[in-house]
Amino acid sequence: MLIAQARQTHVTRQATIDRSTKETKIKATVNLDGTGAYRISTGIGFLDHMLELFAKHGGFDLSIKATGDLDVDQHHTVEDLGIALGEAVARALGDKKGINRAGYFVMPMDETLAVAAIDLGGRPATVVNLKVKTRLVGDLQTELVHDFFEGFAMGARANVHLNVMYGRSNHHKVEAVFKAFGRALRVACAKDKRMAKLLPSTKGLL
Repeated sequence: MLIAQARQTHVTRQATIDRSTKETKIKATVNLDGTGAYRISTGIGFLDHMLELFAKHGGFDLSIKATGDLDVDQHHTVEDLGIALGEAVARALGDKKGINRAGYFVMPMDETLAVAAIDLGGRPATVVNLKVKTRLVGDLQTELVHDFFEGFAMGARANVHLNVMYGRSNHHKVEAVFKAFGRALRVACAKDKRMAKLLPSTKGLL
């Protein structure tokens, strides 16, 4: 059975998602207008670090407490974290009036170059090309990076495209992607004063 509760604070664009299943229990709070402060515990050390980078580069305040069946596999925890974070971002955005909606960023990290592009247009789609050649980076199963971002795209109802253009270090490839993702999402969530009362869509719905 899935239990999900959410609440939104209107003073700042902040939301909390409590997501509980038989496999995971996650509480995620995001403030889109924060300063990059974070408090994160997922049980997977490298994932904690990636989410810290996401928060810092996005300028989001992020609090995540997650427990899951890591004795079985990391998959449920990683995927559900993506979903919960996406839902929190969607809640915090509110009616989406005045936001840029789309954003992209090209992130160098030493010998690695990664590109992230995001559209908060209401339809989930995910393309992830990491070019990672190892099963693990730190203690994180690398194939699950795709599942995390796919979960985010579903939760936020967003297009998420992530591509490592080139690089040698598998650590750098994953890290550059999370940094680029945070900065691209920062642009997509940012307000455009000229469009403050307008919805960024010709359909009139996001």
